Amino acid sequence: MKNNTNEIYDILIIGAGPAGMTAAIYAARAMAKIAMIEKGAPGGKVTKTSEIENYPGFDSILGPDLAYKMFEQTQKLQIPYVGEKITEVKKDPATNLFELVTLSEKSYYARAVIVATGTVERKIGIPGELDLYGMGVSYCAVCDGALFRDKDVAVVGGGYAALEEAMYLTKFANKVYLIHRRDQFRADKNVVEKAKNNPKIEFVVDTVSTEIKGAESKKVTGLVVKNVKTNAVKELAVSGVFPYIGSIPITQFLEKMDVLDENNYVIVDSKGATKVPGLFAAGDVTNTTLRQIATAVSDGSKAGQFAVEYLDNL
Repeated sequence: MKNNTNEIYDILIIGAGPAGMTAAIYAARAMAKIAMIEKGAPGGKVTKTSEIENYPGFDSILGPDLAYKMFEQTQKLQIPYVGEKITEVKKDPATNLFELVTLSEKSYYARAVIVATGTVERKIGIPGELDLYGMGVSYCAVCDGALFRDKDVAVVGGGYAALEEAMYLTKFANKVYLIHRRDQFRADKNVVEKAKNNPKIEFVVDTVSTEIKGAESKKVTGLVVKNVKTNAVKELAVSGVFPYIGSIPITQFLEKMDVLDENNYVIVDSKGATKVPGLFAAGDVTNTTLRQIATAVSDGSKAGQFAVEYLDNL
């Protein structure tokens, strides 16, 4: 492979969301030679979040504005930003150098690597879902639940996350429809019973979602659902739709590194380190218990700091 820079970096950071940018800030302030590699715009999913009200320091801030502030700080530190998609990560046992191979068949080399590529939500795959993302369609109740105060919303899914998020949304919403294609749930019975006993939650089982309405008005106005047993179709008048059918970590390029769990999340310790020396990960892409901007920033600070410590001990 061709090395497009003929340089060896101290640390290369894959991903420029909150975790990646925080890791970059910490590493740059420690005088490490670094770069961020990101296939898209800086900020990750934050740029697709309309309003953020649970990030310290801001009563309310638009997602793109917060992403820009983070990126602006990295640029004040003169951190290089490389627009590439990583397709494979290798480590040479003879030199201990990491090679990052890109889609354009270039290679970048570093002594340490921090993976902060995040996740992509599993989509229902119905009309209106993508068009209304950030305009009533949300994949994070903790992030956006407060925006639906005194409104009716729908949660789609039948796992633990769907039930937990449905109960969380009852703090704000007037009513929460829980849409599930079966009448049995993947969560434990105690969680299911707790949700069933919540007067604000209405279970709509044996039902699939077929369309999200509101594209013309640029806000969610309804969810069309179909009963799989009777084929009966109806429209629920809701202002928000929260799909919870799982998320997919962006880790395909790490498949040969043997650092992924059964769900393809990166396994890290309390320092953000994997079992491969010099390979760190931060944010939503890791096997963490909570995926929020604040936790991503926390993970990024640890990965950045301990990656520098790793270099110091080489």
